[in-house]
Amino acid sequence: MSANEAPGGPGMAPRWTDARKTGVGTAATAKSKLWFTISRGIVTEMYHPRIDQAVVRDLGMIVTDGAGYFSEEKRHTIHDQTSVTPGVPAYRLSNTCRHGRYRIEKSIFTDPDRHVLLQRTRFQPLEGELSDYHVVGLLAPRLGNRGYDNTGWVGEHKGVPMLFAEGEGAVLAIACTAPWTTRSVGFVGASDGWQQLLANGAITRPHDRATSGNIGLAGEIDVAACGGEFVLAVGFGRTPGEAGHRAVGSLRADMDLLEARYIEDWETWHEQFPAPPDDADADLHRDSLMVLKTHEGKDFAGGLIASLSIPWGSERGDDEIGGYHLVWPRDLVLSAGALLAAGARHGVRPVLDHLKATQETDGGWPQNMWLDGSPHWGGIQLDEIALPILLVDLARRRGVVGDDELSGYWEMVRKAAGFLLRHGPITPQDRWEENAGYSPFTLATTVSALLAAAEFAEPYEPELAAYLRDTADVWNDSIERWTYVEGTELADEIGVAGYYVRIAPGDEMGGARLEGSVRIANRPFDADPETAWKIVSPDALALVRFGLRAADDERIRNTVKVIDALLEVETPNGAGYYRYNGDGYGEHTGGAPYDGTGEGRLWPLLTAERAHYEIAAGNLARAAELAGDTARFANKGRMLPEQVWDTDAIPELDLYPGEGTGSATPLVWAHGEYVKLTRSLQDGAVFDVPPQPVQRYQVDGVRSLVAIWRADAAISHINTGKTLRVESLEAMSIRWSADNWQTTSRLESVDTGVGVHFCDLPTGDLEPGAS
Repeated sequence: MSANEAPGGPGMAPRWTDARKTGVGTAATAKSKLWFTISRGIVTEMYHPRIDQAVVRDLGMIVTDGAGYFSEEKRHTIHDQTSVTPGVPAYRLSNTCRHGRYRIEKSIFTDPDRHVLLQRTRFQPLEGELSDYHVVGLLAPRLGNRGYDNTGWVGEHKGVPMLFAEGEGAVLAIACTAPWTTRSVGFVGASDGWQQLLANGAITRPHDRATSGNIGLAGEIDVAACGGEFVLAVGFGRTPGEAGHRAVGSLRADMDLLEARYIEDWETWHEQFPAPPDDADADLHRDSLMVLKTHEGKDFAGGLIASLSIPWGSERGDDEIGGYHLVWPRDLVLSAGALLAAGARHGVRPVLDHLKATQETDGGWPQNMWLDGSPHWGGIQLDEIALPILLVDLARRRGVVGDDELSGYWEMVRKAAGFLLRHGPITPQDRWEENAGYSPFTLATTVSALLAAAEFAEPYEPELAAYLRDTADVWNDSIERWTYVEGTELADEIGVAGYYVRIAPGDEMGGARLEGSVRIANRPFDADPETAWKIVSPDALALVRFGLRAADDERIRNTVKVIDALLEVETPNGAGYYRYNGDGYGEHTGGAPYDGTGEGRLWPLLTAERAHYEIAAGNLARAAELAGDTARFANKGRMLPEQVWDTDAIPELDLYPGEGTGSATPLVWAHGEYVKLTRSLQDGAVFDVPPQPVQRYQVDGVRSLVAIWRADAAISHINTGKTLRVESLEAMSIRWSADNWQTTSRLESVDTGVGVHFCDLPTGDLEPGAS
């Protein structure tokens, strides 16, 4: 330990910070690879050089008078926030002391040319003089997505005094236009500036270095010397020299010109979009587009992460390195569709190319992944394999991908379709990354994706196209057998004949008995609350959203009644919906953070999905009401949360009915769904509904003439008149008999070319009861 090494290492266990962001930002250009967020009146997580790599926990200030007064900016002030203009992530913050002693005004943006965050600050005493106060900037490094293993020191670059931190091959430097009166580094909870200021009102024992731990940087700013106005610059690089050089370069530039260029670049980006639809909240629509753009990687164009936040971050440490700053293929595709709906035609192609670059050899995509395609979680979700196919199809139909370019995407579509064929129809996990089984949402996306893939296959592999359609028809015909129930206690209670369940166990339904031509799929199930038959979800509306069922189908209408009865909650901001009854992803009853258990809360994006159903049903007035509800769920920074609180307020935990919880804010998917909803309202039709299933199943009424048996989805009976198709992942030879082995036949399997082999047994002429 050096003579002035901070004691108390490695410090207390590191934590992230509040996920309820009121602002997110980055330069509109790719040159500046730095992202930031805002919460509780201060800058919180920052990311560099990739949007999936957090480097800072937070940057805020503490104000003391050296005589017992201690005020922390994020906790002890009243926050006010505005943006320079809607859709431009340059923020004006005003934090006023709750005791009326001071006000801090800040402008936050990044240097368009450098990896530097700039905070123009004015400290204004409301009581006394500038010289009466100690104003200290505190920064908590999290270099390399980690709180531990950071090292900090007091230093300089070219004679400019700074504070540095280093970890995982990245360095940050913080500099100021005003003089520092004191600089110190220390271990959090032991020797950091916050502890000293709380105990002594000043940094009485400054330390020059803190090595390998959870550290804090602290610098007291001489507010009297600068008249209360100063700029903080936080620069990043691979070495102290790079980080210091960038910080100094920004501070010595014309700050007005930098800010003006930052704003102008964003305004230029927005020029590609037409005016928002008449029924849209224009400011939220513009900010939603900004949120989509802000969450895109710069060295990985087209890679959009789910959110610049870590849900319940104040309870999460180094074991939660991902948070939501990862790419979920589902969120990515649905967000890209929003850009297309808003008119950003060229914004979708980078997403398609990113999907091509991150597709696995087997044709799938990771459940979630880092920007370079490296998997984070290890699950498989079939909707995340199906949706990229549908995005290619949507881009084709909207003229983004020309007919002469389709061959460039066919291989990706082919591989993804093969994955669906090999792994479906039972999804290993549903779209909420939880249960396995038959899911209406997954079935809706996979069936429509197989039909879209068949259309792509026609010019290249017509036999494969026919096989894709056959499989889609079988799965489509089976949806009710797998997921629709009648005669339950819940159905009787709501007053409907039946409803689609959220997810049905594959082992119970896959072998459902069929007797001759008599369909008995809608048989009663017990209504034990512990069984899947009691659980419903808005996911069933995907059958309409993706074109498999009509909005006025009686089974759909029945399910809507059950959804509204069980899952809808009216809040002061409008109607919200749960993911499903019994959801455990959310705060506990008393407001304690989710810790692996909890109670699910309301999701604004589901309000927008519910509105899309009303559009499909022709109820545009109701859809417009729900669109307004969705918009009102946005916070004061016009950020849409993942979840909103659903019950009585708990002010001490900042939980209020109809307002965001400690889960992710903003959720990019929610902003994308809002943008698509405004376009759908304008068109009077759902923007992204695939036409193939609508035509095939609703217009033409196609029914399958094939029944599929496979080891993981075995069936014991088939309807008369159907061909029995036996499938395997390997080549096979089948010997079979229809007369109790008095005579036999042998078939050799057909290779589809995508990892599935099949034999069609000519069972269409067999009589009922035959074996």
